[in-house]
Amino acid sequence: MLSYQHAYHAGNLADVHKHAALAWMLARLTAKPKPLTYIETHAGRGLYDLSGMEATKTGEAAAGIGRKGLLDSFTPDHPYPQVVAKIQAAHGPSAYPGSPLIAAHLLRPEDTLILSELHPAEHTALTEALRNSGSHVTRHIHARDGFQIARSVTPPEPRRGLLMVDPSFEVKSDYETIPKFFTDVHRRWNVGILVLWYPLLADNRHRPMLSQLSRSFPGGIRHEVRFPPARTGHGMNGSGLFIVNAPYGLHDCLSALTRLFDGLSPA
Repeated sequence: MLSYQHAYHAGNLADVHKHAALAWMLARLTAKPKPLTYIETHAGRGLYDLSGMEATKTGEAAAGIGRKGLLDSFTPDHPYPQVVAKIQAAHGPSAYPGSPLIAAHLLRPEDTLILSELHPAEHTALTEALRNSGSHVTRHIHARDGFQIARSVTPPEPRRGLLMVDPSFEVKSDYETIPKFFTDVHRRWNVGILVLWYPLLADNRHRPMLSQLSRSFPGGIRHEVRFPPARTGHGMNGSGLFIVNAPYGLHDCLSALTRLFDGLSPA
């Protein structure tokens, strides 16, 4: 949806959940001397200013990454706080990386980054953020529908890699589209790690989608964390991930995230 801009939600607790798991998986993949491909269907602008009007208006970043001591809750070797620290050292203490910039900082020159972002202003900002990232990864940034791009580039070269799907879900049909999309991509790219992020909302609209995914991928990993709404009337009370072909050791990473979120105090 072209009206959606993630700047209002960047750095919230759902981002912490999603980005911590993503950073761990990418660090795991890049630990081996084999090239890989990272694909993202809804990339956003890549770099966010949490002191900006959008973030301060919703208060979601303050209830998320802005919580005192939150980043210190991770182990010192976890790649997520390391990447956030690098971004803030380069762009200031209110800077926050979206998943494309997290990927760019963790990937290597021999890897490939394929991003899609439909919103014209967000696409322009994404291109600029990657240009100034200091990363030498090979990158392709598209201003086209992310589902179409993912279908057109899979199986990618290199074949080893990860697909991140994190739409806003403001387009309600995404809930019906995604299970078939995952099945289509998996048929083309059966070795790819497929990662879906979804919001947990009070009406539980995600449940039919997750039921379909679980039937299609009985070995898939589903991980959900709950947290208080960032403000009165805010509908999201948790964050979910569904992962196909999860890398070895992910259970330990997700268990640590469960403990982190269970230990959060009210915002």
